[in-house]
Amino acid sequence: MAKCDEGYVCCVCGEPVERLRESELYLKFVIGWIDPETLHTTPERHVRCNPALAQFIAHPEFEPVTCEGPFSKERLDPEFVRDRQERLTRGWKRLLELEGTDLPILDYPLDDVRTKWDLTTSRNPEEHRK
Repeated sequence: MAKCDEGYVCCVCGEPVERLRESELYLKFVIGWIDPETLHTTPERHVRCNPALAQFIAHPEFEPVTCEGPFSKERLDPEFVRDRQERLTRGWKRLLELEGTDLPILDYPLDDVRTKWDLTTSRNPEEHRK
């Protein structure tokens, strides 16, 4: 079977990542940690299979995840935790919004991410001043 026919399989647990809201790959994409050029070459995993990341999602529809050890948010700088929680929660909410839509993939990221990418990929900065 061709790789594209297999769907997305979690590189941690080996199970399929069936929903957008479960995808660490797309969560990182919508918040700008993965750019469109590398999306297809980046390994996939369930958000919950990465507790160091999942612990920062604070949403009623997301069952809280605890991360033990040195990367536990309880052991991190409170300002860093606040920023990370705000960003990842916004991203996860975006995944909820995207489920069942037929938007082009380049419209998936948060508005501020798309704006940043537009500015950094433009060859003519004057285009963005109009």
